[in-house]
Amino acid sequence: MDKKKRKHIYFSGRVQGVGFRYMAMHFAEAYGLTGWVDNLWDGRVEMEVQGEESSIFHMLTSLESGTFIRIDDCQISNIPSVEDEYYFIVK
Repeated sequence: MDKKKRKHIYFSGRVQGVGFRYMAMHFAEAYGLTGWVDNLWDGRVEMEVQGEESSIFHMLTSLESGTFIRIDDCQISNIPSVEDEYYFIVK
């Protein structure tokens, strides 16, 4: 049975200009996750992340502990997984 989940997430708070996207990539690689992360024009960060539910949880927990990062809100929805995705990239 496939345990992979994919989540679409919008982060708001102090999430731009603080290394958020590169920390996300670092933690995604550390936890074996794939997907992407991008800054939005309105100051939020958008992310799609795929992998085991527990690994996604650990990545999000790790991001919240960032020195300059402050996540005020997280809108998370489950979306269909993407086949043949092998990396997590910063857009």
